[in-house]
Amino acid sequence: MENSNIENIRHSLSHVLAMAVLELFPEAKLGIGPAVENGFYYDFDLPRNLAPADISKLEQKMREIINKDLPFEQSDIDKTEAKKLFKNQLYKIELIKDIPGEEVSIYTLGKRSLDSQTTLPRDDSSAVNFTDLCAGPHLDSTKELKEIGWKLDKIAGAYWRGSEKNKMLQRIYGLAFENKEGLNRYIEMTVEAEKRDHKKIGRDLDLFSFHPEAPGCPFWHKKGMILWNTLEQLGKDIRKKYGYIEIKTPLLAKNSLWITSGHWDHYKESMFSFDVDGETYCLKPMDCPFNIKIFQTGQRSYKELPIRYTEIGRVYRKEKSGELNGLLRVSEITQDDSHIFLREDQIKTEVGNLIEMVKEFYGKLGLIPDFFFSTRPDDFIGEISVWDKAEADLKESLDAKNIKYGTKEKDGAFYGPKIDVSAKDALGRSWQVATIQLDFQLPGRFKCEYIDEEGKFKTPVMIHAAVFGSFERMIGILTEHYAGAFPAWLAPVQVIVLPIAERHNEYAEKISKTLEHAGIRVQTDNRNESIGKKIRESEMQKVPFMLIVGDKEMDAGKVAVRKYGQNHAERGEGDEGVMDISEIIHSLNNL
Repeated sequence: MENSNIENIRHSLSHVLAMAVLELFPEAKLGIGPAVENGFYYDFDLPRNLAPADISKLEQKMREIINKDLPFEQSDIDKTEAKKLFKNQLYKIELIKDIPGEEVSIYTLGKRSLDSQTTLPRDDSSAVNFTDLCAGPHLDSTKELKEIGWKLDKIAGAYWRGSEKNKMLQRIYGLAFENKEGLNRYIEMTVEAEKRDHKKIGRDLDLFSFHPEAPGCPFWHKKGMILWNTLEQLGKDIRKKYGYIEIKTPLLAKNSLWITSGHWDHYKESMFSFDVDGETYCLKPMDCPFNIKIFQTGQRSYKELPIRYTEIGRVYRKEKSGELNGLLRVSEITQDDSHIFLREDQIKTEVGNLIEMVKEFYGKLGLIPDFFFSTRPDDFIGEISVWDKAEADLKESLDAKNIKYGTKEKDGAFYGPKIDVSAKDALGRSWQVATIQLDFQLPGRFKCEYIDEEGKFKTPVMIHAAVFGSFERMIGILTEHYAGAFPAWLAPVQVIVLPIAERHNEYAEKISKTLEHAGIRVQTDNRNESIGKKIRESEMQKVPFMLIVGDKEMDAGKVAVRKYGQNHAERGEGDEGVMDISEIIHSLNNL
């Protein structure tokens, strides 16, 4: 089966599912049933809530339908006839009204005879089993589904058309792949992903917590802050090499700032806002207008450009409760934000430097970046000619660095095209992370100016760039990528010293002090427990290095090293032998 056909497979299975549901629940009202990544779903308004036992019944019914080798047949019918056909399906009637034109497309699953006066199936013994409002495409027959790897996956709630104002429907999700091997691989990956769930690992390793009083806002514990600060310092060290100026801007501003920037028109519903003394204030949803205000505090010359601002910017976005997901989707977002003000002739160099920064960042993190070029969206601001130039500049920058990239049509920001960066984790999942956005619009809206070499005022270009994207999201991604077994340079606790008996405690503390003075993050476990238990608990905490000290080690002035693993593939490596403490310090300080 060709890869290009997988969407047809998934879409066809969604119709088979709808047909099976109608056979078990004749009074069911049908919503929509698209193909999605890894499978399909269909929304239903049913007379009762589905139970897990219903899934197996529906799967059996679907297999019976598939085994009948029923064809998929498409027809175009008049809207009036369509309303008659779907007279008992209120959601389909609503969709028909919204479809432009005088005709709609339907797909019939099963053999049928047609009335000579209409394209609709006749109500007789040869009538179709299932007809749906659908533009397609589909397979030719359910016969093509017999060797497909598929299964129904789960039941969820979904508002009709995604609006909380509408009725909650029951959504049945299914998985579908080209063969059973593909399905089995996906299921195995899902099981592994559950083991790597950052929310569970975060609790187990005491990194962070969430509390209902602050939805979508993580509480960072001691070990989580070590992760945070280590990543923050990495970013600052790399940016320092490229000449960035660190700044800090407020969390709050009057909405007049966002009206000027255009965010009030585009993001108002996602902003936290409130009124004080007749003024509307907003918690900032992004940092760029604040950086612009700093740029405007002095007269700028072409000789000063580029000016590169960077800040650890905390922003707030109003997310729906159902969309929040641990660290991966939060309301309080901390960005390693950068804004560069530059001349047009500097674009290629600055974007190229940002691409190099991305490669350096993700090389250190153990992730491989993938680049995508995102083009002008439908709700853009500014002139198309300016957009065309901005898009050409970004493409030229990517080509100059020999970057292979995909294209995301109409996925740019409303003020400019961008380079999006995704990273694949240990399970092959792709995560959206960094962005590099070229902006010819906001500097003009704020009347930013610099004096060029001829003494004339010109408007600078602006680049928005976040290399991590979000600290919260990045820590969530890294936690799942490494399954909590962070590389030693990043691990909250790099070394734990384990004395075998109480008489070894003093020597263990001496070792710890030596490591601590060398800048190593170290703990000592001097509890009155067996060494076996101490090792097991240290492994559960995924500490990279365990230093075991007993009589032999104390007499020799050395330590026995047990290594948990520098990454997810090296877990449980075991004993490394006896070493001098200076070797441990040298190894950790050169990661």
